Amino acid sequence: MIQVFEPEIGREEIEAVTDALLKGEISGSFGNYIPQFEEAFAKYIGCKYGVAVSNGTTALHLAVAAAGIGKGDEVLMSASTNIATALAAFHNNAVSIPVDSENVSWNLNPELLESLITPATKAIIPVHLYGHPADMEPIMQVAQKHNLTVIEDCAESHGATYRGKMTGTFGHMGCFSFYANKIITTGEGGMILTDDPVLAEKLRLLRNLAFTKPRFRHEVAGYNFRMTGYQAAMALAQLQKIDSIIDKKRWVAHTYNALLADVSGLQLPYEAPDVKNVYWMYAIVLTADAKISRDQLMASLADDGIETRTFFCPMNLQPCLESMEGYRQIDCPVAESLWQTGLYLPSSTRLNEEQLQFIAEKIKYHMLQA
Repeated sequence: MIQVFEPEIGREEIEAVTDALLKGEISGSFGNYIPQFEEAFAKYIGCKYGVAVSNGTTALHLAVAAAGIGKGDEVLMSASTNIATALAAFHNNAVSIPVDSENVSWNLNPELLESLITPATKAIIPVHLYGHPADMEPIMQVAQKHNLTVIEDCAESHGATYRGKMTGTFGHMGCFSFYANKIITTGEGGMILTDDPVLAEKLRLLRNLAFTKPRFRHEVAGYNFRMTGYQAAMALAQLQKIDSIIDKKRWVAHTYNALLADVSGLQLPYEAPDVKNVYWMYAIVLTADAKISRDQLMASLADDGIETRTFFCPMNLQPCLESMEGYRQIDCPVAESLWQTGLYLPSSTRLNEEQLQFIAEKIKYHMLQA
């Protein structure tokens, strides 16, 4: 089976983790690897402060909490995203308000923001879906006009750029994931980046059970969202490879683009002129003139030994969110269509040209034989 993704892990990561273990850096409360990784990753992205956490979901959760968002508040967010984005609002007792997708980039459509804002709206969480940056300029303009906090969900966009700046540098906070299938990985893990020293200090406080002095007396209710030292050690080794990983990701995507360019019934991923798409996953959409359904294509590819995944179920169709007081039913026809017609293909940096040709040939065959 050609898997959707395989992490790029080598001797450097093994040696780094071993070194951290030998130094006793097994907790998130002490040691040097965590602050070193926070500083190095923040510098790479272009932010002043980094706060490492246990995963990308807790990064989003902590960012929403640090922004002071709570019961009755509304958070506008990309409709097409992993449920983690919405859970960041849900578990802070805030209401997720889905914003439908653009047809081409599949990201949040900025033109819809104004129509969804109410007096309860406190924040926007744009997601840089599959590695393509959201259109941040109009998003920030709306946020500034209405005094809204912007938290970028950068779980899939490490190293992606919009008008020359990396994702995670536009909003008040940027949240990254280092899950096993992300651009760089620590197995689990995440980080929040910000240029605001007050926010950074609050994030660090809340991350670590809100310990102050005296140590076991707590003024606020914090969380245990710490990263371990050996994860940070692995992350530093991964960070040394990030540019080559992104280059390989882009090579995989460009190879797919060339191989699938003439296949009728497919919409290939987009790269706007002013962005750098890091193609976290190579995603495609079956168009109205396709003679086969998305599910039929996925089943046929599985029979060929090719693993695929669907697009995300949009936030307006998630049953778990409907119980939230203040829930609003928002129609998101583009995101709903993507959920029905979109899939992503094997996107590992370990793929070779022969494997990519095999995958493309199988897609062509099934699209034509239907």
